[in-house]
Amino acid sequence: MLSAMAAPTFARVRTAGGVVVCERCEIPESSFGRARGLLGRDGLEAGGGMLIDRAGSVHMFFMRFPIDVVFLDRDRNVMGVRHRLRPWRVAGARRAVAALELPAGRAAAAGVEKGDRLVFEDVVDSQNG
Repeated sequence: MLSAMAAPTFARVRTAGGVVVCERCEIPESSFGRARGLLGRDGLEAGGGMLIDRAGSVHMFFMRFPIDVVFLDRDRNVMGVRHRLRPWRVAGARRAVAALELPAGRAAAAGVEKGDRLVFEDVVDSQNG
């Protein structure tokens, strides 16, 4: 059962133009981690985020804070952006296969728009191997 609780990996996310969108994006490896997402947290730290793979939509049931959600296709092209999605809401984007969850206001601050391409770079530091 412990294998189902695999530790997440982390990535730096930037636009194709080099603007950093998320300095430390958590990528849950287990089904449980993806299903839990940000539930139970009080917020996202500045520079933080979470990528939920295999998710073309998200729900905000039982969430405690608003977030920005960037919906991505398999090539990491932005299919849609939902700014400041509040608790108890649902959002999705056609043809999206992943959802990048960011602190509210971060997508706009980084200038992320539908049609952009995001680049994920491995993060290796003291907290991540």
